[in-house]
Amino acid sequence: MAVALKLLPLLIPLLVSLEPAPVRAQGSQYPPLDEYMMAPEEEAALARSAAPEGISSRATIKVLTTTGYETAVEGDNDFVCMVLRGWAAPSFSPVPERDLVYDSTLRAPICLNPAASRTVLPYQELRARLGMSGRTPDEIAEAVQAAYARGELPRMDAVGFGYMWSADQVLGPAGAWHPHMMVYAPYYDNAMLGDNEPGGPAPFVNDDAGTPFAVSIIRVADELAIEAHP
Repeated sequence: MAVALKLLPLLIPLLVSLEPAPVRAQGSQYPPLDEYMMAPEEEAALARSAAPEGISSRATIKVLTTTGYETAVEGDNDFVCMVLRGWAAPSFSPVPERDLVYDSTLRAPICLNPAASRTVLPYQELRARLGMSGRTPDEIAEAVQAAYARGELPRMDAVGFGYMWSADQVLGPAGAWHPHMMVYAPYYDNAMLGDNEPGGPAPFVNDDAGTPFAVSIIRVADELAIEAHP
């Protein structure tokens, strides 16, 4: 696992195609693909609810289709808003959260700033294609690692930000959570922020600590939550 977390080059090639295909069941865990889908206008409204109007009204909006994410609205401020599904779960840790790939009800609106749009967006689009092709969490992690090692994903060498202020987010079985900022801080771990309790009010590192895909989370005031308006 340590090798995986450090993303050393794989010793074996990736043997299967990354082309999207209908979701296939893994031990009957994957539901039908249409359960992950939304009406485009509803998805666009939900995506915009991730960030303040001054940002989201000028952002590029991407929506999920049966072949992956496609641009529905072309923006002019280099932000990208989209609604992540369960396939956006951590690649490596925390391990229990990796099974969120099978949760077709998860809806995670996010608006990525220009730096994150260049780096995090391709990573999340790859994860979605892998999930839609029926990959298990282990297979998704392996494919992400291989793509990064081969240079097929942009290097995560700068901090990026994602707004997640939607009042209508559904982050798995727990439902909604506080509005918050996602801070993509490569190779950070929770000790670097003071070992704050995950899920608490202080900033903490949650997803994929110690890897290029590490995510720190900073809560903001609940009154900043934004409702979606189709």
